[in-house]
Amino acid sequence: MLKTSLLFFITAIAEIVGCFLPWLWLKKGGSVLLLIPAACSLALFVWLLTLHPAASGRVYAAYGGVYVMTALLWLRWIDGVRLTSYDWLGAAVACSGMLIIVAGWSK
Repeated sequence: MLKTSLLFFITAIAEIVGCFLPWLWLKKGGSVLLLIPAACSLALFVWLLTLHPAASGRVYAAYGGVYVMTALLWLRWIDGVRLTSYDWLGAAVACSGMLIIVAGWSK
């Protein structure tokens, strides 16, 4: 369970970076060259999703829970926005859903 959660977290970072870099280019006047590492990050994201032993739909569903938590941590650490108790509660619910789905993978 820990290995799967960590892999999902790394996967979420790859996806967020792959989307954040084009956002920097489009919204903040960053260099178009940001699209190169963005594409690499998104390719890494896709490859990381293939490393899970479950059917793709289950992987995507479980991954969504970790993505929610990771996106909120990004919001706090990168964007500097203070998280509310609702943010933390939502992240806990989403991660709980991931844990329930992953627990059923071996069944």
